[in-house]
Amino acid sequence: MPHFWLRHETRQTERRAAITPEDAGRLIRDGATVTVEESPQRIFEIERYREVGCRIAPATGWFDAPEDAVVVGLKELPVLPPRLRHRHVYFGHAYKNQEGAAELLHRFRTGGGTLLDAEYLTDGSGRRLATFGYWAGYVGAALAMLRFRGRLTPPLHPYARPELDAALAPGPGERQPRVLVIGANGRCGRGARDALAVSGVDPTCWDIDETRDLDKVALLGHDILINAVFVRTPQKPFVTHVDIDADRRLSLICDVSCDVTGDCNTLPIYERVTSWPQPVVRLRGPEHPLDLIAIDNLPSLLPLAASTAFSAQLTPLLARIDRDDPVWQRAATHFRDALERSTRDA
Repeated sequence: MPHFWLRHETRQTERRAAITPEDAGRLIRDGATVTVEESPQRIFEIERYREVGCRIAPATGWFDAPEDAVVVGLKELPVLPPRLRHRHVYFGHAYKNQEGAAELLHRFRTGGGTLLDAEYLTDGSGRRLATFGYWAGYVGAALAMLRFRGRLTPPLHPYARPELDAALAPGPGERQPRVLVIGANGRCGRGARDALAVSGVDPTCWDIDETRDLDKVALLGHDILINAVFVRTPQKPFVTHVDIDADRRLSLICDVSCDVTGDCNTLPIYERVTSWPQPVVRLRGPEHPLDLIAIDNLPSLLPLAASTAFSAQLTPLLARIDRDDPVWQRAATHFRDALERSTRDA
């Protein structure tokens, strides 16, 4: 069993953990070594990791970690070190021409390391095996409903599940919006639908068949659009600037996918994601307003539930990382292909 190194997340609003204390303990009992970096914002206290046998290291200690350590995280790496020499497991967002992708791949190329992108841990059919999709959809739909009902007060803060569900409960006489969920049959879409059910809303549900020949009039006839689609290749946008300047009822979009800087963006109507301090931006207004929610770490607003679910999916895969497992072989192939494309395009 290898040495797993759970790193501190540099983004201050990232409260999740890729490995929970309970699952770290299971890895250790199976023979792995687990080092966990101290982190002031992680949902799990460091003492819980110590109690199950983890080694404890300071934040960014992975810079000097042993060569064979597998560095595990979630979101973006810090800008240093300039050369990345370890195997890294996290959501790199570097294979679809996203902003900063070339620079990140260059760091791996010069350091000799490998990005085993969590987005590309798949089975033989291409189905993702470790994902936050359900909770991303749940929180995205929840924020959209809170905004529509005037209950979304920034800056945002992490919720406990009962607290969020209580906030979603419809009040007496409140108008129910017409809500469209695109990608409704995927994990993200199912999460969005469950949150809407708590809100008392029965949404319109579109998936592959409905988006193949998109009915723009029907789309723009809803109050809220929740984009829960995961795509790996470019496709025709769902909404363009021409659409939002046309006659529409649509007043709020929640882009759960947040592929804003890549070639696979299905909502090319904005250029920057929104944030916990400023979760909503106005794209059009004031006479005919259109608001946007596009937070790229939505599940971190439900950090306990999201971390527990993700770790349960990831840690069995981590246990097989050095066993010529096809899941990791596919992930390594995606990295090599991306590295080759980046070198060719440089």
